[in-house]
Amino acid sequence: MARSTLFRSEEMSLVQLFIPTEISHSTVAHLGERGLIQFRDLNPDLSFFQRSFSDEIRRLNDIERQLRNFSEQCESSNIKIPHMNADSTGTNQPITGRDIHDLAEQLSEHEDKLSNFNDSYRALQRQHQELIENKYVLEGSANIQDIGSLQCPAPAQDQPDSDVETGKTELNQSVSSVGFVAGTIPRNKINVFERVLWRSLRGNLYMYQSEIPEPLTDWQSGDQLEKSTFVIYAHGSEILSKIRKIAEAMGASLYPIDINPEQRRLKIRDIESRLSDLRNILENTNQTRRSELELIARNLSEWMTLVKKEKAIYHVMNLFNYDQNRRCLIAEGWCPTNDIPSAQLSLREAAESTGSHVYPILTQLQTKREPPTFHRTNKFSQGFQNIVDAYGVAKYQEVNPGLFTVITFPFLFAVMFGDLGHGVLMTAFALWLVLKEKSLARYNGGEIFAMMFNGRYIILLMGLFSIFTGLIYNDLFSRSLAIFPSGWAWPAATQNGQSIDARPVGVYPFGLDSAWHGTDNYLIFTNSYKMKMSVILGVIQMSVGIILTIYNHVHFRHGYAIWAEFLPQILFMECIFGYLCICIIYKWLINWNNQPISPPSLLNMLIYMFLSPGSVSPKDQLYSGQGTIQLVLIFIAVVCIPWMLLTKPFILKYKHSKKDRSAPAEILVNSEETGLSSDEDKLKPNHENPEGSKDPGRIPEDSKNDHEIFEFGDIMIHQVIHTIEFCLGCISNTASYLRLWALSLAHAQLSSVLWDMTLKIVLGLAFPINIIGIWAGFAVWFALTVSILMVMEGLSAFLHALRLHWVEFNNKFYAGTGYKYTPFNFRSILRNEDAD
Repeated sequence: MARSTLFRSEEMSLVQLFIPTEISHSTVAHLGERGLIQFRDLNPDLSFFQRSFSDEIRRLNDIERQLRNFSEQCESSNIKIPHMNADSTGTNQPITGRDIHDLAEQLSEHEDKLSNFNDSYRALQRQHQELIENKYVLEGSANIQDIGSLQCPAPAQDQPDSDVETGKTELNQSVSSVGFVAGTIPRNKINVFERVLWRSLRGNLYMYQSEIPEPLTDWQSGDQLEKSTFVIYAHGSEILSKIRKIAEAMGASLYPIDINPEQRRLKIRDIESRLSDLRNILENTNQTRRSELELIARNLSEWMTLVKKEKAIYHVMNLFNYDQNRRCLIAEGWCPTNDIPSAQLSLREAAESTGSHVYPILTQLQTKREPPTFHRTNKFSQGFQNIVDAYGVAKYQEVNPGLFTVITFPFLFAVMFGDLGHGVLMTAFALWLVLKEKSLARYNGGEIFAMMFNGRYIILLMGLFSIFTGLIYNDLFSRSLAIFPSGWAWPAATQNGQSIDARPVGVYPFGLDSAWHGTDNYLIFTNSYKMKMSVILGVIQMSVGIILTIYNHVHFRHGYAIWAEFLPQILFMECIFGYLCICIIYKWLINWNNQPISPPSLLNMLIYMFLSPGSVSPKDQLYSGQGTIQLVLIFIAVVCIPWMLLTKPFILKYKHSKKDRSAPAEILVNSEETGLSSDEDKLKPNHENPEGSKDPGRIPEDSKNDHEIFEFGDIMIHQVIHTIEFCLGCISNTASYLRLWALSLAHAQLSSVLWDMTLKIVLGLAFPINIIGIWAGFAVWFALTVSILMVMEGLSAFLHALRLHWVEFNNKFYAGTGYKYTPFNFRSILRNEDAD
């Protein structure tokens, strides 16, 4: 039976399957429905075209192309396609090659029909567009004075009659040579067209233009076009030919026009009659085409799901080997050990569904390959596990930080965000997402809404913890709550503006005393309180991270690392920063009003602990014997540095020198965890890296057992880097936790400023102005509270809490060098396709 714990990933097994050829398709389909096995590629040296089922995949790609074409046409025609939920993968009945062939024939028939409808519709649209343009050209030319009515200029009075007659004859001959070119051109080109003509013909033309009032539909692209008509008058056939060439080059459409006005009117009536007939034909053709698309749309989602599943099945079958002697396919893959009985049940169901008497065989293999990492999650823990996986997938059976993140992440967020009122608003929003999750799961609200919905349980816990820390801080929208009687007594002031020193009369039962709000030293007190609290929380979390390394050392059988790494690390941390936390708590427990000296500065104490070890100034002394204890702690911390630096490399060198000479003289030096393998004398191979694989259910070929020769120098350099990083990291990481104090202070001060600049002003107005002012002030206050304090400050606190977990906590014990378990699963494949 597989071992399972809360702290690490599930145990995985490498399984081998022998699948008879006649039921291979059905077997893979049943496994895809359950999603239990991550198959390995047993043909890494073969290209896609050399694999057994590449022809089937190409045929399915062609079918998928047809379906995408149908989908695009349905969308362009505003025909709704019934959506199939990705969690419902359709029928579990096996699909045969005959079913795919019938589907291909059916889709080809639909494609031919639609192609004919589209061609006819486009041809009719083209005729319709040309007739409309011709109509407007004729109407535009009717507004121009007829060429035949052009009059000659009046002759001069002193000109002889013979000369006048001669002039009339020449002018009539010139008028008779005037021609024209008419047509339509896109409206955005008409001005350029006119300038080109004017410059080319040097002004020897007359051009009349008018806009077509209705937009035209382009018969090719379906886009809306805005066009203008033009009629150009000029002399000579060469000039007219030149005008036609320029017009055609600029995309104009030319139409013939009769000179006779009566003929133009008859032509317009004929065009209107033809347009009426064309509109009826277009409407009937479009209705027939739409009916065909509606018929396709009813089954389009089901067909698309079927094709995607079939492609996924053949992609996975391409990973298998074919045994000609046994007439079966051989597959290998990773499966959770606890799910092997379910996989065997699925294999039996696949054989029984086809009526076969030959059952697939599943066997477990012994291997040294590193398995994928699988953490079984639910809808509550999935969001927290995603936070960890975004940093790096855990190494196989390494301690999983996701379990601790469930509590520590919302708590550290609340330390920075803590406000009772803001926590209630955040909790209410998260509760709405949780209670309406079934209906909201089908709502497409964009990427930001999807992120919030997927993290609804994270937001819920962040809100609940913010309510708790808000009660601790006694902050409600920057106001205080006097839940319990104050622990301070206030004497009466003798003069206005005189400072009043309160005296303690008791202990406030829970959280911060409400009497602190509004005092002169409130900010000084809360600054000191929150800063020290941040250091304590940070040291506790980092210490837990160091302690968790014990679990990794024990599980991976690195027992020597417990006293070679864990002990010096925990001693170094606690001798410096653990001691600082104890001093903080000790200082809090002392009533300094009864002491002869003022409370010492802990920051100065820590600085002089290293500058003058063994000696403590009387004004900085916290307790008796402090100098001796600090000297011992410094000595232990200094000893821990060479302890971490030298112990592990020399242990590894000693173990290597003691190995049997008959064994291979190599060990693998892992860059993340330098050490021996689990049984100390075997070589550890590199794990498989699934990145870059696009096929469903596929991981790339096995990594070969490439071993590096044992080099003591490399191990020593690695250990030097690791030691320096840890020692400096203890200081920088502890200082990094001061962001808890800084953001908490910023949040409280922003909330206070927002209250003072909005509601506090309007509450001080006189009646009845304050009635209107309260409504307006509350609207402004609430809008700024949600946008600035809830959204912007909340996002800032979220990112800082994320950094504290990724850098300060995880790097103490978490390598994150594994690869994720991605089984062949129809649901995940269809869900990813829908997301794309």
